[in-house]
This record gives sequence, structure tokens and C-alpha cells, in this order.
Amino acid sequence: MATVIKASCQDCGDVELGVTDVRVRVCSIDEAGTYVFRCPTCQMSVVKPAEARIVDLLVASGVRLEHWDLPAELFEAHPGAPISHDDLIDFHRLLQTPDWFDVLARGTAPDGVGRSGV
Repeated sequence: MATVIKASCQDCGDVELGVTDVRVRVCSIDEAGTYVFRCPTCQMSVVKPAEARIVDLLVASGVRLEHWDLPAELFEAHPGAPISHDDLIDFHRLLQTPDWFDVLARGTAPDGVGRSGV
């Protein structure tokens, strides 16, 4: 007898899945778990959080387990101030100039663009 896994789609409600329809993902850094499936009704991808007990139960039922790592960028130092709304507006203005790429490559801002020009 095949194992049936009952889960819920936020749009379609309760659905029944086989073990090959579900994947369990566990982060190697913080051990956070999720399970992922494609809703058989609407075909949308659904991701749900999973406590260790649920992870163990699904894996014991035959669901494939995937380990993943947080992106290395999360652990990089980010010197300087965070990007502000003004920075985004300045960047938007810069992209509307014909030489925006050259300006970015030089690392300088044309007159009227940038924090000092706003």
C-alpha cells in the first residue's frame, strides 16, 4: 500500500500526495526545516515550515531529504551605511542618463545625481 501524505494548499485546501510528490529541505546551518510540494489541483509550488518531528516523520515515510546552506553573502561584512530610499531614487535618476554605465564603471556621479545633488 502506497503512503499518502495529507497537506494543504492555501488556495485549494487539503490535498493528498505521494512520497515522490514531496521534498523535505533542512538548512545545514540552523537546522530549519521545510517541506515542498506542487499542488496537484492548481500546480502552484507550496512551501511549509516543518519542525524536526515532521521532518523525521516525512523522511521515515520515504520522502526525499535535501540539505541546503544559507548563501555565503549573509556572512560577509557589509561596510558603510545601508541603502536608503534616497539612494534608490538617485540610482533611478542615474539609469535615465545616456552614460549611466560609464558613470557606474568610473564610480563617480554626474552633477545633480547623488546625495550631494539632491
